[in-house]
Amino acid sequence: MRVSDPSERADELGRNLAALRERIGKACAAAGREPSSVSLLAVTKTVPAADVATLLDLGLHAFGENRAQEAAAKVDDVAALRPDAGPRWHFVGGLQRNKVKQVVPWVYRVESVDSPRLARALDTAVGRAREEGTRDAPLPVLLQYSVDGDPERGGVPDGGLLELADLVAELPGLELAGLMAVAPLGTDTERAFAAIAGAAERLRERHPDAVELSAGMSGDLETAVGHGSTVVRVGTALVGDRPLASE
Repeated sequence: MRVSDPSERADELGRNLAALRERIGKACAAAGREPSSVSLLAVTKTVPAADVATLLDLGLHAFGENRAQEAAAKVDDVAALRPDAGPRWHFVGGLQRNKVKQVVPWVYRVESVDSPRLARALDTAVGRAREEGTRDAPLPVLLQYSVDGDPERGGVPDGGLLELADLVAELPGLELAGLMAVAPLGTDTERAFAAIAGAAERLRERHPDAVELSAGMSGDLETAVGHGSTVVRVGTALVGDRPLASE
């Protein structure tokens, strides 16, 4: 259960972060990689702005959100608490096209592009935001890859991955940065991350600048790092259990 005293909570987050960094370091050593080759994305959905401020104080800068309205409010709250911190906000969940306008002004990267319609909606919103002065650069995106092709889980299946990549690469408002994927529950983790690594390699062969691979979470980050992940998205192991929220 989350403690209420701010200093105790800061100590708790600091311990969790230290343990997490140790895990990432050991995973990199086992894979023959430098720890600097893997970055940590703190998943802060349903976490209060005060916790994000503390994580900023602890040296983290990248935060993942998956609900547009909650995130927009949190972005403002964190800016008020730490006006000079410059956090980088990533959108990591399924993004509805009617929420794109809410996200584009503040998001650093969208990691869940899985359809041509969403890609075009983001491109249009970025263009308008740049005209209105609420954004000054193209939007980096990751393609969300579906390991098993299940449409209920989200993600682009293997057969459509490169076609979607080609489209994104042509849209002026977007920058194709790489791939994001989740190993489906109940599947062989090694096999799932091997498939993800293979998809990432095919993407890089076609688009050499798309080098990011966002894969691995609290329970499977070691396996993901072993298969080349460059970003691990961690919530529970860092901030503890969080309540479910709906939007």
